[in-house]
Parts: sequence; C-alpha cells; structure tokens
Amino acid sequence: MITMEDWALIRRLAAEGVPKAKIARRLGICRTTVIKAIASGDPPRYERAPAATSFTPFEPRVRQLLADTPDMPATVLAERVGWTGSIRWFRDNVNRLRADHRPIDPADRLTWAAGDVAQWDLWFPPRKILLEDGSRSLLPVLVMTSAFSRFMLGRMIPTRKTPDLLLGTWSLLEQLGRVPRRLIWDNEPGIGRGKVTEPVAVFAGTLATKVVLLPPRDPESKGIVERRNRFFETSFMPGRHFGSPADFNDQFTHWLGTANARVVRTTKARPVDLLTADKDAMLALPPALLHLGWRNHVRLGRDYYVRVDTSDYSVDPRSIGARVDVSADLDTVQVRHGDRLVAQHPRRWARGMTVTDPAHVTTAARLRHAYQHPAPPPSPAEDLVRDLGEYDRAFGLDSDQVDPS
Repeated sequence: MITMEDWALIRRLAAEGVPKAKIARRLGICRTTVIKAIASGDPPRYERAPAATSFTPFEPRVRQLLADTPDMPATVLAERVGWTGSIRWFRDNVNRLRADHRPIDPADRLTWAAGDVAQWDLWFPPRKILLEDGSRSLLPVLVMTSAFSRFMLGRMIPTRKTPDLLLGTWSLLEQLGRVPRRLIWDNEPGIGRGKVTEPVAVFAGTLATKVVLLPPRDPESKGIVERRNRFFETSFMPGRHFGSPADFNDQFTHWLGTANARVVRTTKARPVDLLTADKDAMLALPPALLHLGWRNHVRLGRDYYVRVDTSDYSVDPRSIGARVDVSADLDTVQVRHGDRLVAQHPRRWARGMTVTDPAHVTTAARLRHAYQHPAPPPSPAEDLVRDLGEYDRAFGLDSDQVDPS
C-alpha cells in the first residue's frame, strides 16, 4: 500500500503529463498501483478488517437493552448481560452503541425580536451571605436577561417562594422601566410546573404580559440567561466579600452597569446600545401593584406576634383579639388594624427569628398589670355624697341669694 505522500506525488506527476510507466519507475512501484492512485479520488487509508472481540457476544443483548432504555448506565448493562471483564472496555463499547439508540433532539437557532422576551432564572452564588442573626446562608439571586439586547438585571432575594419571586420580578421591571411581552421561565416551583400558580397568573394579567413555562429538556430556549450565570461566577464573584444581602445587591448592581457596557460576542454590540430599541417595543409599566408580597389577615393572639415566612414580628398588644392585616415586601413588614399602623419592622432574612419592638413589650406589661390589678369599685356611700351647690344650680338659684339661715 502506498503512502499518502506517494499518492499525492503520483497525482501531481500525472497531472503534469508524466507517463504512468515513468512514474512507476521513479517511485519503484508497479504501473497498476499508479493507475489505481490516479483513478482514486480519496487518499489511501489503512482499514483493518473487523474482527471479533470479547464484547462481540454481548453486543446483541446490549443493543436490545439500549433500544428500550438508551440512558441505562454501563454498570447496569454489564450486570444485566453478565459481563465480567474490564468495565472500562465495556463502557467504551457501550458508548459507541449508545449513539445509535439515543433519540435525536436537534436544536434550532433562535432569533429574538426587540421587546419580545426576557429570560428569568435563579442563580445561587457559591458563597454564603452573612445574615442578621450571625448565621450564613446561600441565597438565591433573581436574574433577568432581555433576549434581544442581552441587557442584564439581578437582585438577591430572601427565598425562592412565590411572594419573593414576584416582589423581585417587580423590582427588576421597575429598574427596566418597561415590561417585555413574554417572561420565560423553566419549571421553577414558585412560578409553576406545567401551569403557572394563581398569584403568577394574576401578576402577569396585571402587567398584560405572558409567563411562558418551558417544557422539559429544552435548554436552548433559556440558554441566554443560564450562560450569564456562569459569567457571574467567573467575572463578578472572584475576590469579592459581602457583609450582608444589601451589600451584595449594591456591588452586583454596580458591576452590572459595567457588564452591560461590554460588547457581546454573539450580537457584536453593547447591551446598553440596544436597550432603547428593545424597550421601545415593550409594554408600558403600570404605576404600582398593590397585591404583591406576603399578605395575611389574622386575629392577633395574646402573644401579640405575627409570622411572615419563618420569622415572628411583634404587634402593638392593644390590638389583641382584633383582626389585623399583615403585609411584607423584600425590606419591610407592616401590620395594620383598620387604617391604623400597629407594627412596622425591617424584614429579617434569617430563618426562625423573633423580632420585637421594645415599645410593644412596655405596652404589654402595662396592660398586663392593669388586667391583674383592677381598680377597686367605688363604695356605695361615696355614690350618695353630692355637692349641695349642684342642687342650687339645678333650680337656677345663685348661691349668693340663698339665705344661710
């Protein structure tokens, strides 16, 4: 068999008009080999004839199992077919066969129109954040990327529960100043699985937008925002320290201003330069959403505390026994009795905290003392003692005109 260099030389000499016999004598090969090299359009390659291996007897059964379960692990396959040899050799052969049985899922290239889509996700920074009680916790960061402009926004939130997700979404949309026509999520439990939760449906209806839940195994439709998560970990996180969630949000917001001014490789443009056209095609932002956040209507018990998420907050004990309205956003917890504000606290992100206003404790002590030591009722004799001047005034008599005798 001739080498690749001889094959290339034969074809070049033949193209220059050198006779085949002369080429054969020059290279020391037979004329038939020269004729075959000239006629062959493909370079020569060595192909070993297939031969049976130790895996060959097991191959039909492995193919049968892969036809039913393409993702069956190689270790399970080895057990099912009775393989006792090298697991590495077995795994290499299984991987060769698996491609023939795995269903094909082609990925289309997606184009995004201005104002149409914002992709949303939760990013968990690989560093615990210091909380109010001295503990540290991994907290979620709600991130948004507009698909057309690639403009990014993000904010750390206390939990991944529906009230906090919607509060965070509203906060980011307020920063953006407009509402994309579609908000794309994967199956985040706080947003919905299969269909959106009722609070999310109300939220979307108020904004006149549509929340889209992606089907399983469709990473391309939300790949823009997920690639940003890796970008945050490699470009934002290194060398940073955070004293609180508020400190994280301040640093992250400042850094995003710089990141949004960088040229994106796929669009060959800066997100800030495309943002105006993107926002012009979006929907108008409503002035306010009154139904957002944690809401509850409860009767205040004797311990005069209400619960928001996992923490308890004190309330003015003069409202004990009455029904009060509890509301909380990402920063503040408020309790109202009718139109009267009976409690206001900074919201705590640590779990299981008890937040107490000293004024509520003082009021409770005063009310408890009054309850345990009631004032004695007046005696009957005291009730019968009246000022005689009251009778004079009742009859219209001036005390100076009354005869003292």
